[in-house]
Amino acid sequence: MSRLTPFSSPLLLGFDSVEKTLERIGKGGDGYPPYNIERIRSESGPYGEGPADWLRITLAVAGFQPEDLEVTTEENQLMIRGRQGEEKDREYLHRGIAARQFQKCFLLADGMRVLGAQLKNGLLLIDLAKPEPERVVRKIDIAVVD
Repeated sequence: MSRLTPFSSPLLLGFDSVEKTLERIGKGGDGYPPYNIERIRSESGPYGEGPADWLRITLAVAGFQPEDLEVTTEENQLMIRGRQGEEKDREYLHRGIAARQFQKCFLLADGMRVLGAQLKNGLLLIDLAKPEPERVVRKIDIAVVD
């Protein structure tokens, strides 16, 4: 018996990679670190430009220093990694806060741009520009074949 998926419709052409990506996202990852994604609308953009509508990913990374964090983009993926170094000169009587490493991956739509990242009060803020979709209507000429 074959499996029917939302992308198995013959009207959806070229969406194979989207289906595979959704499957990978559904299988992966724990919830650490916790994060929010919000849409922000304001009179000025996050970096001083005019009126803007952008997305902000906020990760709770208390205890991490900027040198412990890495934010990269590769193709259409935003990758955030955190790794704290062990401090050998400390002697803990109780250790309830683990020096835990993490990796978070977000799939970005075509045209999304990372505007910047900042670490503020234990929160890593990553701002993303969401481009307005451009409506293009193109007429396709029909060739007459004898």
